Amino acid sequence: MNCSFLLPFLLGIPLLWPYLMATGNSKLEEAEHPGGSHWRLKRDWVWNQFFVQEEMNSTNHSIGQLKYGVDNEKNDYQYKLFGDGAGSTFVIDEKTGVLYAVQKLDREERDHYTLRAQVIDATTGRAVGTQSEFSVRVTDINDNEPKFLDGPYEAIVPEMSPEETSVIQVTASDADDPSTGYNAHLVYSLLQGQPYFSIEAKTGIIRISSKMDRELQDEYWVIIQAKDKIGLPGALSGTTSVLVKLSDVNDNKPVFKTSLYRMNVSEFAPTGTSIGKIMAYDNDIGDNAEMEYVIEDDSQTFDIITNHETQEGIVVLKKKVDFEQQNNYRIKAKVKNPRVDEQLLKYHAETSTTIIKVQVGDEDEPPVFHLPHYVFEISEGRPRGSWVGTVSARDPDQKESPIRYSIHISGSGEFCIDDNGTIFTASPLDREVSAWHNLSVRAAEQDNVEQISSVPVYVQVLDINDNAPEFSDDYKTYVCENAGSGQIIQTISAVDRDKSIEDHYFSFNLSVEDTQNSSFTLIDNQDNTAVILTNRTGFSLQEEPVFYISILIADNGLPSLTSTNTLTIHVCDCGDDGSVKTCSDKDFSTRFRTEIAIVVAILICMVIICGLILLTLGLKQRRKQTLFPEKGEDFRENIFRYDDEGGGEDDTEAFDIGELKSGAILRERKPRKTPAGELGSLYRQSLQVGPDNAIIREFILEKLREANTDPCAPPFDSLQTYAFEGTGSLAESLSSLGSASSDQDDNYDYLHELGPRFKRLACMFGSTMQSDN
Repeated sequence: MNCSFLLPFLLGIPLLWPYLMATGNSKLEEAEHPGGSHWRLKRDWVWNQFFVQEEMNSTNHSIGQLKYGVDNEKNDYQYKLFGDGAGSTFVIDEKTGVLYAVQKLDREERDHYTLRAQVIDATTGRAVGTQSEFSVRVTDINDNEPKFLDGPYEAIVPEMSPEETSVIQVTASDADDPSTGYNAHLVYSLLQGQPYFSIEAKTGIIRISSKMDRELQDEYWVIIQAKDKIGLPGALSGTTSVLVKLSDVNDNKPVFKTSLYRMNVSEFAPTGTSIGKIMAYDNDIGDNAEMEYVIEDDSQTFDIITNHETQEGIVVLKKKVDFEQQNNYRIKAKVKNPRVDEQLLKYHAETSTTIIKVQVGDEDEPPVFHLPHYVFEISEGRPRGSWVGTVSARDPDQKESPIRYSIHISGSGEFCIDDNGTIFTASPLDREVSAWHNLSVRAAEQDNVEQISSVPVYVQVLDINDNAPEFSDDYKTYVCENAGSGQIIQTISAVDRDKSIEDHYFSFNLSVEDTQNSSFTLIDNQDNTAVILTNRTGFSLQEEPVFYISILIADNGLPSLTSTNTLTIHVCDCGDDGSVKTCSDKDFSTRFRTEIAIVVAILICMVIICGLILLTLGLKQRRKQTLFPEKGEDFRENIFRYDDEGGGEDDTEAFDIGELKSGAILRERKPRKTPAGELGSLYRQSLQVGPDNAIIREFILEKLREANTDPCAPPFDSLQTYAFEGTGSLAESLSSLGSASSDQDDNYDYLHELGPRFKRLACMFGSTMQSDN
């Protein structure tokens, strides 16, 4: 059998595609022909790969025809379609095998469909041959415009950047097939942004084409267009915007707002005082606008401090000013940026300057001394009114007011001063008492006494040799009775309160009387010391217990002074060793015994005090432990009143029977003749009568206070009321303490009238019980 094809026509234009033959279960038969052999396909399919353009406007658009490789003379074959989109997107004519697209196809959504075809015998309903697979491919048309997926864009570039500086790269995308014509080939162009920017057509890189100054304009909007089909007619386009911001560079120098500033300062103003501010402006921003102010002429009086927050220059006083010396100043200040890049130095070649004129204000100043301090010298012992020195002060103001002087501090009135500033002694001076005198001299204006100033004056008292030398210590010298001749018993030295230019030198000698008749002798060691030696053997404590020798001490002053000093020597009963130390121990033992006695007395006092404290604490503790100390006291008969009701007639625990029996003395019972109705009032009267009712009341109140404040007292449910019955009470005694001696004939019937509380007593002592007995 022969096989044939029906070529599809799409949009009236014939499309050629390769022939595909299904060989799965095909049976090929070889036929003889005159020209040679050929292949024949028996009962099988001949297929094509179909192509269709996307976005076709017509429905039921014919794509192609499928034909089975066997003649369908009886027209009893039917074509069936299976696979992707079968029945919804694609349909087939069951009789002719023509394939139709019933919906618009979009290649960007799907560009390939795989279908299967099957031939069915209509008479039998059975499949003729096997299913065969074929494909339908959607071809692209330019139906998508370019899109900037990342737009809009924003870029930052430094101002004054050179030409061809890259700013940013923009990129657009096209969903069309890049392999079909130039549908996805894009070119970029600039719609807005000339003449400062340009763009590369292929890459989309935006570049600077002209320098820009941020101080003139700091932002630029650039509009970019992208076209497909390399910009040919019929191309689609898309746009985006780019915001280009210029960052600041330090291309502007700071400039003063004015060329002259005027300021004022008082001559009383201390150093560091702010006297004014200067201000410059800089068109740059951020760190590039930081400024630094300096004084060009290197002034010693003023300085400028930069406030980095406000960028102001604060003019401060570097040194105090004086109106009388200079009443105005003219200084020159300049401003600059502290940090400038090297390539931008050309913009800062000349710095901005300004003039500051400062006027000094005149003030009424206190007097000024010619010297900051004065030092004078005067010899000691000079008479009263001797000249010491002269101080001088003046009024620095133009009026030159006269000055009055006074001494503010003078140790004990040793000095005085006149109106000319001359200081005199008010009494003789003694260097040994005070070698220096510190004075404070005040100077006040006569026209304005409130204007006062002071100056320290130091007066040195010069030494003269007016003090003779004397013993350096209060010597206590001892000699033993058995001391031999030539024995050293004391070494002495001297002191001189005078101040010598050279080192002090002292000479020691015995007086003439002691030299002739003394039992002791002296040897000068020539080193400002001397030794005392015995001049005989043996001394007697009973006959001569004490010796007094006169020693002459002379100094090396001009003139030389000599003093007579008496040395007392005690004769002692020494030990066997005969040393002077043993003699000295006697006095030490006496002192030691005295000190021991004092210490012992102090310890005894401390022990007594501790004992008193412990005794007091013990008494307090014992007092706390005694909860009811009144039980041990004898108050004769007492009345106990219990306010708790108890548990009824059989409850006797509420009554402390022991308290009722605690009385040591029983009063003689008298017959009760008082009616029962009067018993209550007589009982109340008994609480108020008696010579000692005030004492008893105070006692009760004291016990009550102790019970309320004692944290160790147990809680009792009964209230005990103590009352002194007194003498000659009309109610007599209500106590049962004397009931043991009562007669059998007493009538206790009145107990029935006292209420239920006395019911048991009425039963025990009433007429009923008597009759039973």
